[in-house]
Amino acid sequence: MTPFDLKRPQTLSEAQSAFAGDAAYLAGGHTLIPAMKARLRSVETLVDLSRIPGLDSITREGDRLTVGAMARHAAVAASPVVRQAIPALAALAGGIGDPQVRNRGTIGGSLANNDPAADYPAAALALDAVIETSHGSHAAEEYFQGMFATALADGEIIARVAFRVPDAAAYAKHPHPASRYALAGVFVARFGDDVRVAVTGATMGVIRWPEAEAAIAAGRSLAGLSLESDELSSDIHASAEFRGHLAGVMLRRAAEAMA
Repeated sequence: MTPFDLKRPQTLSEAQSAFAGDAAYLAGGHTLIPAMKARLRSVETLVDLSRIPGLDSITREGDRLTVGAMARHAAVAASPVVRQAIPALAALAGGIGDPQVRNRGTIGGSLANNDPAADYPAAALALDAVIETSHGSHAAEEYFQGMFATALADGEIIARVAFRVPDAAAYAKHPHPASRYALAGVFVARFGDDVRVAVTGATMGVIRWPEAEAAIAAGRSLAGLSLESDELSSDIHASAEFRGHLAGVMLRRAAEAMA
């Protein structure tokens, strides 16, 4: 790890001011710190967000559940507010990584990193989330822009995520046995007659699945339905065909759980 200056601001404004030159924000650090240790990433300034008050709050107002960017996965999983408003989101958070990851990793860090196999992007897209930042806000539909790519500008900080509270929702994933990232994960949410289905892990980034949405909304059988996309991922862990099949299996499990 190369030498760097550590800044610990007390406000978002101070954090933005500290972000100068070759800098990076530190949330949970589960991606950034290993990369720095391996010298795959070097920074001149590391801006720690953990001392900014209020960034870990979890509240509900009307049809929106708002989770602060620095809320740990374990806190989201255990929160009575989350469990009452969106039990599927609490269950998703409880299935991320292992206890060490859940007690250090943050929702803001996950969404800022936008790993194509991460769990939270599926929840954000299916739950019609708004990602609120130091610069303004981004609807989830526009926020996710492919593998590790987002709508965040340089120096922009995620402050909180406002999820739309559904009538019913469920998440199912087939995890990699070591990392617990999703080889395929499907989040299903129903808002009245509207159904939203988001898939993570199977493609180069989180996506909506219109065919699955239409089938669930119409009450049609999901048997035999598999994800078809030119962007299906293929690697040493799973082929594109297998990931498409897994997405169909996870869809059926999530739909059954939601029902």
